[in-house]
Amino acid sequence: MSLSQKQLGSILAAPTVVYMAVFFVLPTFVLIVYSFWSLEAYQFIPDFQLGNYIGALTSPLFWRVTLNAIRIGVMTAGISVVLACVVAYYLVYVKPSQVILNLILVTWFSSYLVRIYAWRTLLGTNGVLNTILIQIGVIDQPLSIFLFNSFAVSITLIHIYLPFCILLVVSAMSEIKKDLVDAARDLGTSSFGAFFKVIAPNAANGLVGAFMLTFILAAGDYVTPQLLGGSSGQTTGLLIADQFRKTGNWPLGAAQAFIMFAISVALYAVLIGVGRATGLIVKRHQPAALGEE
Repeated sequence: MSLSQKQLGSILAAPTVVYMAVFFVLPTFVLIVYSFWSLEAYQFIPDFQLGNYIGALTSPLFWRVTLNAIRIGVMTAGISVVLACVVAYYLVYVKPSQVILNLILVTWFSSYLVRIYAWRTLLGTNGVLNTILIQIGVIDQPLSIFLFNSFAVSITLIHIYLPFCILLVVSAMSEIKKDLVDAARDLGTSSFGAFFKVIAPNAANGLVGAFMLTFILAAGDYVTPQLLGGSSGQTTGLLIADQFRKTGNWPLGAAQAFIMFAISVALYAVLIGVGRATGLIVKRHQPAALGEE
């Protein structure tokens, strides 16, 4: 008895579906339940209350750290997408190069922590940046403003997540034929005009996806802010991690995590709305089936 294409697809997809259900959906459901519990004398009380959400939303510390995380995430994602668009445009429409793509992949071979400590060395008072500035006479003594702030966190996260962003943008642009770009140029449109009128609308889903993936990873990062952020470079990820590791207040940490999730969804909705309002994102309609009017 032969299997149909639909049955074969279901069988092949089953392991992935089971894996996601066990290691993603189930833990998420557990966190949702925990977010409505309360903590008394280091004991979890399994009740249903909104105290954790109200406490987080009315906490100045939570909003200060969250707004800082949003700022770092937007800055990291925005710069990464812009740089990725430049690299992807060159690789897709100017000179396709497998060597450059391989070099981008090679950056993943180094450890996450190694790259963080490398930037810590570069930006430190005895680092390469301060040394160069002293040698060319810009400053007389080392500056400490390059390290332990949101700038250090952002530039490190851009370096870490830019390869992901480049691959996503290259994949999105690869679906757009070069003939369309050439036709726009022949009609008198500049390179920037061709990008915004041809490439951006057709690659909008990939660009938004690259931005949101980079934003979520950057805004939720807690290792880089620990090592490079100082007091002004903290993110919500670090605050949430402290609730689980240090204070043991899992319900409050879970509530903070889902508030950050809601903020990410709201940002995504804003991006889609602005994109459609400006014409960069075109709402696509499903083609009618054969025989339908």
